[in-house]
Amino acid sequence: MALFNEANSVRDFIRDLVKSIDFQFIPGNELPRRPDEVLLEGAVKAALVRLNPEIQSDPRKADEVIHALRAILISARTTPHPVVANEEFMAWLTGQKSMPLGPNGEHTTIRLIDFDHPEDDSSNQWVISTEVTFQVGRLGKRFDLVLWCNGFPLVLGEAKTPIRAAYSWIDGAAQVHDDYEASAPQFFVPNVFSFATEGKDFRYGTVGMPVELWGPWREDETDTEAPAKVGLEVVMDAVNGVLKPAAVLDFLRFFSVYATDSKHRKIKVIARFQQFQATNLIVQRVLHGKIKQGLIWHFQGSGKSLLMVFTALKLRAMTELTNPTILIVVDRIDLDTQITGTFNASDVPGLVSTDSRKELQALLSQGARKIIITTIHKFGEADGVLDDRHNIIAMVDEAHRSQEGDYGQKMREALPNAFLFGLTGTPINKRDRNTFMWFGSTEDEGGYLSRYTFQDSIRDGATLPLHFEPRLSEIHLDQEKIDAAFEELAADRNLTEGEKITLSKKAASIEVLIKAPDRIQHVASDVVDHFTTKVEPEGFKAQLVAYDKASCVAYKEALDTLLPPEASTIVMSKSRTDPAAWAKWTPDAEELERVVARFNDPGDPLKIIIVTAKLLTGFDAPILQTQYLDKPLKEHTLLQAITRTNRVYPPHKTHGLIVDYLGIFDDVAKSLAFDESAVQQVISNIEELKSQLAPAMASAIAFFPGVDRSVGGYEGLIQAQAALADDTVKDAFGAAYSVVSQLWEALSPDPMLKTYRDDYKWLTDVYESVRPADITGRLVWHALGAKTIELINENIQVEIPQGDETIVLDAQTIEDLMTGKRNDVPVEEVEKQITARIARHLNNPVFVELGQRLNALREKYADIQQSSLDFLRELLELAKDTVAAEKAEELIPREEKGKAALTELFEALKGDETPIIVSNVVDRIDEVVRGVRFDGWQATIAGDQEVRKALRQTLYVQFKIRDNDVYEKALGYVREYY
Repeated sequence: MALFNEANSVRDFIRDLVKSIDFQFIPGNELPRRPDEVLLEGAVKAALVRLNPEIQSDPRKADEVIHALRAILISARTTPHPVVANEEFMAWLTGQKSMPLGPNGEHTTIRLIDFDHPEDDSSNQWVISTEVTFQVGRLGKRFDLVLWCNGFPLVLGEAKTPIRAAYSWIDGAAQVHDDYEASAPQFFVPNVFSFATEGKDFRYGTVGMPVELWGPWREDETDTEAPAKVGLEVVMDAVNGVLKPAAVLDFLRFFSVYATDSKHRKIKVIARFQQFQATNLIVQRVLHGKIKQGLIWHFQGSGKSLLMVFTALKLRAMTELTNPTILIVVDRIDLDTQITGTFNASDVPGLVSTDSRKELQALLSQGARKIIITTIHKFGEADGVLDDRHNIIAMVDEAHRSQEGDYGQKMREALPNAFLFGLTGTPINKRDRNTFMWFGSTEDEGGYLSRYTFQDSIRDGATLPLHFEPRLSEIHLDQEKIDAAFEELAADRNLTEGEKITLSKKAASIEVLIKAPDRIQHVASDVVDHFTTKVEPEGFKAQLVAYDKASCVAYKEALDTLLPPEASTIVMSKSRTDPAAWAKWTPDAEELERVVARFNDPGDPLKIIIVTAKLLTGFDAPILQTQYLDKPLKEHTLLQAITRTNRVYPPHKTHGLIVDYLGIFDDVAKSLAFDESAVQQVISNIEELKSQLAPAMASAIAFFPGVDRSVGGYEGLIQAQAALADDTVKDAFGAAYSVVSQLWEALSPDPMLKTYRDDYKWLTDVYESVRPADITGRLVWHALGAKTIELINENIQVEIPQGDETIVLDAQTIEDLMTGKRNDVPVEEVEKQITARIARHLNNPVFVELGQRLNALREKYADIQQSSLDFLRELLELAKDTVAAEKAEELIPREEKGKAALTELFEALKGDETPIIVSNVVDRIDEVVRGVRFDGWQATIAGDQEVRKALRQTLYVQFKIRDNDVYEKALGYVREYY
């Protein structure tokens, strides 16, 4: 019968897709390298000679370069997740380094890879290998797939089995991140990216990147009616999109940047697929030259700033554009934006910022070949043509807002031949005709060159779902009043003084309602109650959006009576009419940077930021989970504000939460009135989660038919575990429990959970008792959330009894009970004794089967078991089999049990690539361990060392099994049974 495993159905599938005439396959054990070498130095030297004339004339100079490269590898030997060394090595790979190899010791650029012929795979030497071993001292690691370019291991891949439901790409990614990068860091110094797949999904990430941030690859579907791709079709798209030579080199040169996180650690960031694809669409349009504009809608939080960085990097490198000028145009009055921060953090070369119209004019008129960040308002001030060159590319942030004052038209007049690309995080309504006129193209379907929607970003884990929670309905304001007031208050542009006075009179009633002192005190009290019970215990922070600046100050004063003053702060813009006392709440750029850094620091006491306009857009704080909304907002402004909470923050953040104090979401369709009807699904009422809890609990409990959940201690646990003895069933239960636990964490401490509390505690105990110790199958087996841990800490630990028994349940007693000679033993006592016996042998398949029989028996006689003679007869038959199984186990020597366990371990290891004879391996281990062991060896250092040495020599030297995980498991069995 044909069998499927990770090697023949996933690993080999990828190998065969990648290999071609120009992409050679060489098995890991046939590569021209020692196991402790990172590079294929022969191939590296050949590339150096081929690509560098100075080295071609004297090939010995190649050794000097290789020596410098080796030094970087050596520097990372003891550095897990070597991002700093990786950054230095990437500079070498991308031709940014030079050495004095020219005439008279002149420095010449060192070329390691040919980037001049991206469409010709044969311009570099490409190799794909399977089962590549890397030896670090005595420790050996074996990588499923490695892609080499000119002898450099640029890509590493890990494949997992496609036939075990709980095993997924997550396990492969965790193996790369937690194990390989930590124990074999040198191998990741030349790494562009790694990937993991189980044949159903495909994810990739960079060195040091947490597993939760690894991204998927999806092809842009031209046929929206086509059924969604599944399984190996998804993997095939990813391999064709990510692992082709041109794509790997693209990621290396343009789609990876280095930055510093809030803890001043160097991190490496790689493009997600939507950024990669949108950048290439923009570049293709520019190179084609006919259409001069394009509109890109990528949902809030999905990486628009980085998309601009990647696009700028690639455009600058296009020789056809003869060193273009890139304009990054932000929609603020000042340049203090998230985009500017992203460009600065990414160390983009040739970057200049200006908010001076005169300086912008000078830079353009001089034909500056730079990346210029400026504001849209500078074009409103411009008069006539600033620059008529064709190789100017402008990317305009939040293009829909840039139409105030017809800035799009002004930009086109100032730069008549430039390419104008509008980027937006919210969809454009058809009534925004100017946006489509100046940035959209009729050539693009739906008006967008690239679109990445809310649903796309949720599906891919780029952002999180949003929920709203209506609070204090007695102080909600009428929705119609809010709508009317909003229309009036939002339309304050270009009004005369008289019109402004009229407007303020109309708005006075709504303003007075919102800003009433009693109401603010009431809302502040509710905010503190909600925050301290629901948000702070999870390690998250919050933002309070107030009606205006005066309301911000009022809320700060109210919160200070309920929380320590350092727990909250205000961030608002400065104006001449502000009272002097407000100056401390209007930070300059440096102060704001410090406030945001404090807010993003989980250990800082600052928990709540109070705002009214500043930090409602362009504020990226993944730790922000809850927004308390007390300001009437609509459409673009509302959508941009609430999506501050949708950033991913592993491991426990599952959603962003908007607490609605104005009833803004009483009618979601009115508040988010976009042509794209799907936008109304951006946010859902948390009440919907409550309705999902009961069916989710029922699904999880359905795995335990006949199991009495009122039975505690070991008796209850053995019943539950026996119901999950099969791996497939256990994994399905793990998945069902995961749904329940996510709902529980989102809803806790809602009073409605009280009804489900006991069942949830029971399910959690069972989940923890069967969760794999090595945390494989991370798709369904994961750490518990904070609220769940708090709940189970109240629970009593379950222990299997080891003491005296009430009766001696032996063969004679059972015989007497079956023949009626004895009737002094209650049925409950017999059942209890069988349960205890089975519980002591949970690792033995014979006893697991007996446990399943016991469960089935309980279910069969659930209603009549106390009085049924049939129940007693079948129970005694089971008792008889249990006692016989115990006797049989006692007759097996401990060493034979050890050999059985070892046999199972090595049978699982055996495959096409490792054709070991299991009996030979097990017999040899048994022989050498018996030869060196002595009584009590496990408790002595000398004994432990002797056994370790003997086992390592047997596996590593004699049988060439150099997998550390296998070694550790084998050592565990030897300790237990010998």
